[in-house]
Amino acid sequence: MPLLNEEIRQEVSRFLEDLPGPVRLVMFTQEFECEYCAETRQLVEEIADLSPRITAEIYDFQADRAKAEELGVDKIPAIAVIGAQDYGVRFYGIPSGYEFSSLLHTTRSVAAGKPDLSDATLKVLGGLTKPVHIQVFVTPTCPYCPQAVVLAHQMAIASPMVRADMVEAMEFPHLAYKYQVMGVPRTVINETVHIEGAAPESMVVAKLQEALKNN
Repeated sequence: MPLLNEEIRQEVSRFLEDLPGPVRLVMFTQEFECEYCAETRQLVEEIADLSPRITAEIYDFQADRAKAEELGVDKIPAIAVIGAQDYGVRFYGIPSGYEFSSLLHTTRSVAAGKPDLSDATLKVLGGLTKPVHIQVFVTPTCPYCPQAVVLAHQMAIASPMVRADMVEAMEFPHLAYKYQVMGVPRTVINETVHIEGAAPESMVVAKLQEALKNN
């Protein structure tokens, strides 16, 4: 049974029209001990069917360990959204509910390879000399989470020094506990700096700079 009904399929098809470049949705799964792997795979394949410029690549997390390590994938289900290059954009957990829009918007951004960020932000990101890892913890029912996720992914597209992950908090409770996720979105930068809520771009940049000073 399809995850996307006909009405949604038509809306997604329109949204994905005229993608400026090809996109690979590289998904990692396994058949056991992974609650939402099957649904995540189906979602990826259904999206790929709606655009000739999107390709679904499915890998087994265990059998294709070398590929997972190459892309830095350490948990599943996982989706790496890759365009002309690998910008370090990742989804961990099924991007369902409000996060479905995050996946679609990020796919368009990756296809373009041009982030929609202010000149001030691009200047800071262009000057990075140390790696930055942004994790945005979300739940499918959080209407404010996509804003935080898409912003983090835009920053990854803007700089090769930035990796950005969406992490579905309920699917990875050990990480939610580790990073003290009491509400979402909660953004964690380089393990040390946290942001509560969907913060504006300028605040995220300031927190990113703070995290680099702490390292």
